[in-house]
Amino acid sequence: MANCGARGKLTRMRIENNRYGKQRVRLTHLDRTRTPHRLVICAVSVSLEGDFAASYTDGDNRKVVATDSIKNTVYVLARERGVASIDSFARSLARHFVDSYDTVTRAAVGIRQEPWIPIEVGGAPVSSALTRRGPEEHFTEVVADSAATRQTSGIDLLPVIKTAQSSFSDFYRDRFATLKDTEDRLFATTIRAEWEIDGDDGEEGDEDETGAGGVEGTPRSERRRETIRTTLMEAFAAHRSLAVQETLYSMAAAVLDAVAEVRWINLVLPNQHHLLADLSPFDLDNPNQVFVGTDEPFGQIEATVSR
Repeated sequence: MANCGARGKLTRMRIENNRYGKQRVRLTHLDRTRTPHRLVICAVSVSLEGDFAASYTDGDNRKVVATDSIKNTVYVLARERGVASIDSFARSLARHFVDSYDTVTRAAVGIRQEPWIPIEVGGAPVSSALTRRGPEEHFTEVVADSAATRQTSGIDLLPVIKTAQSSFSDFYRDRFATLKDTEDRLFATTIRAEWEIDGDDGEEGDEDETGAGGVEGTPRSERRRETIRTTLMEAFAAHRSLAVQETLYSMAAAVLDAVAEVRWINLVLPNQHHLLADLSPFDLDNPNQVFVGTDEPFGQIEATVSR
């Protein structure tokens, strides 16, 4: 049995690793100087690692940056530096914590964004009216230390469905296999895509561009995200699917072909089943017209594809 000190604490133990931070700091940032207005609605999570062992073992908090201070930093930097994109803002936050505090050796920042886009009237965007783009979310994750900053970005909760040109057959058969071959099934999934790019795409590389007619554009990282989103959707729609796995590879390869700076892309495609309803008790056939959508269980297909 371990010995205890005067205050009842275990002795001869050590902190192997530790981290702490603030999760889901809700941030809405509005830039009315842009045309149309730029609205960023997101949740920011920050995790810090460093020389904080004494706060665990001795209750010595002198080196601890309070989680309330972390929350306030999100708002202050959003005001002082703006939020051109979640990608550049995440990098700015992570570097701030590493560069500002000697006790912080590593900072991890994750941001999830609700994409809001301008409403169009007569084919033109209204500067001060926006709508949310479905359940979709955009995200970025940054890990920074004294030596380097690494960042991945992505798209999540992007629902798509194919009503034809999807099959699954000739799979492994043993005594557990009851699924029948099919050459015509519904293929529904919710895309999660995460990627890493080559080179430095930090705050200075994420500036706006001005398009035709003086309409202000969007940061480089957001233009890239939109290109990847469009490529994924088009590849999914155009592909004659022999399996979710094959479609996943086709989608990932299309992104690597379309966006030269993407180093690798990870795709997660849950196979969200829509099963044929049995209408035989009613003396009715069912030529792939009536289905029952199910939430659980579902197939989970994932792969990382690189150059």
